Amino acid sequence: MITLRSVDKVYRTERIETLALQNINLDVAEGEFLSVIGPSGCGKSTLLNLIGLLDTPTKGRLTIAGEDASSKGDRALARLRNEKLGFVFQSFHLVPDLTVIDNVEIPLLYRRIRARERRRLALAALDRVSLGSRVHHYPSQLSGGQQQRVAIARAIVGRPRIVLADEPTGNLDSAMGEEIMSILHDLNEREKATVVIVTHDERFAERTARIVRLFDGRMVA
Repeated sequence: MITLRSVDKVYRTERIETLALQNINLDVAEGEFLSVIGPSGCGKSTLLNLIGLLDTPTKGRLTIAGEDASSKGDRALARLRNEKLGFVFQSFHLVPDLTVIDNVEIPLLYRRIRARERRRLALAALDRVSLGSRVHHYPSQLSGGQQQRVAIARAIVGRPRIVLADEPTGNLDSAMGEEIMSILHDLNEREKATVVIVTHDERFAERTARIVRLFDGRMVA
């Protein structure tokens, strides 16, 4: 489902060159639940951004759902990202001036889906995360845990084969963190979604089927 071969990521400025990832070789099987863990600055989020097609490798090959992402242009990458991937961010990234249901519909606006069908899919996604009663609320009217559940609904509304989550429990207390992990587990088990999460919390990493550890931009386990 996800393959990285000899992937490097280098960030360059006029004065400095930073090697964020070096020689990453990783296979993630379809339906797998994987966590990426390591200290701050080790390259976890960079790796997830590459898999999520939010950034491109400096070197190496990246394949997503059988398609070679390394050779695609921006438009093709945007299509692949919209159709195959759902992304959950640590900081939610909800649009404050839109209601919950309008936030969830956003990924569907880039597809040729009629308004009534978009609304049906968004309602189903919100029911999936137990927020069907909050569809007309705004993000500021929700708790942090509820906002993260909206973010998950937005990520899954298009029924992606791959769900990526960058520190999905990082801004939440332990109880809310457990709730979010339970939702991700359920997506993996019931929907057979491939789930990759970045976390600094060993407790949550141990609940996934496999742990990949990074240190100074390299895989160490």
